[in-house]
Amino acid sequence: MLRRLHPEQPASFAFTPANRAWAEAQMTKYPEGRQASAIIPLLWRAQEQEGWLTRPAIEHVAEMLGMAYIRALEVATFYFMFQLAPVGSVAHVQICGTTTCMICGAEDLVAVCRELIAPKAHTLSADGRFSWEEVECMGACANAPMVQIGKDYYEDLTAERLRAILGDFAAGRVPAPGPQNGRFAAEPRSGLTALTAQAQGGLAANYSVQAAADLGDTIKRIDGTEVPLATPWLGPVKKPRAPRKPKAEA
Repeated sequence: MLRRLHPEQPASFAFTPANRAWAEAQMTKYPEGRQASAIIPLLWRAQEQEGWLTRPAIEHVAEMLGMAYIRALEVATFYFMFQLAPVGSVAHVQICGTTTCMICGAEDLVAVCRELIAPKAHTLSADGRFSWEEVECMGACANAPMVQIGKDYYEDLTAERLRAILGDFAAGRVPAPGPQNGRFAAEPRSGLTALTAQAQGGLAANYSVQAAADLGDTIKRIDGTEVPLATPWLGPVKKPRAPRKPKAEA
């Protein structure tokens, strides 16, 4: 599939100070002269900051890494994880359309998105708040059909349930991700047949669902600021020592 940059581009791009610090720290993972190896995480951070990957962002990252623009462009256009056109400001719906999900009703989910968002994929809704696309397998086959919105999976879906989820997003509510049919995770619908003593570990929801519920902010779950930027490979940050007070003369 040929992927091109969107015809309408912003004039410039710059990382926020926090994201700039994170990006520069990523570059320290690699030996001197090999900073180009950080191209994917830096492009991803730029996309999380802006919502989609713009030409100025690609060129900005290329300059940081000392790469020719075309090399960075090759990476951005090769990987489908990079959105080369604007996406919905509230929700970009990625519908799994591979075998298991297709058999279990993915086409019904596509129909809902065509009706409520836009007739064609990679097209903004009239208010600019929603967009959608069909993607390849996302590894949740036991919970088919499913969609990914931001970083969250919405599984065991029906057309009616997806319609309700989109309605929640439109109203500013945060719909609970994870299985939508009462399952805790990916156990049999009839219940566990093994490890029954460990069932759910006393939790009301699996970790992914609980993390989204605790955060309670749809935009943060999409723009990448939902967790602190961390660089553990650099070790703990040392606090500067306070200057010594001069000794009093005897």
